[in-house]
Amino acid sequence: MISITEWQKIGVGTTGFGIFFILFGVLLYFDSVLLAFGNLLFLTGLPLIIGLRKTFSFFFQRHKLKGTSFFLGGVVIVLLRWPLLGMFLETYGFFSLFKGFFPVAFGFLGNAFNIPFLSSLFRRLQGTSSMV
Repeated sequence: MISITEWQKIGVGTTGFGIFFILFGVLLYFDSVLLAFGNLLFLTGLPLIIGLRKTFSFFFQRHKLKGTSFFLGGVVIVLLRWPLLGMFLETYGFFSLFKGFFPVAFGFLGNAFNIPFLSSLFRRLQGTSSMV
């Protein structure tokens, strides 16, 4: 059984609120204050969940430096009140950072849900790339 510490619970809440504020900021036509607050909460919650060392080792791997620079650069641009450009940079950085995770997630979704159209769509999106 996995034990969850109090810091991890706080991190999940902080990250969840960060995602909420980011989505709410996008819904309100890229409100820069909400996006900046969401980014700060999200980036604060991540180290609380997985730890500071694992966070740094994830973001600063050699093959992920491009995605990290775009993601963190987008956060800085949002903080400087250029929300549209910042969110585009963040989105590109996010997809660049997590591109190895998407085939695994699509494979899981294709197997987890037994809906004919969605299962075939997720299996097609999974492609041939796997993490095994």
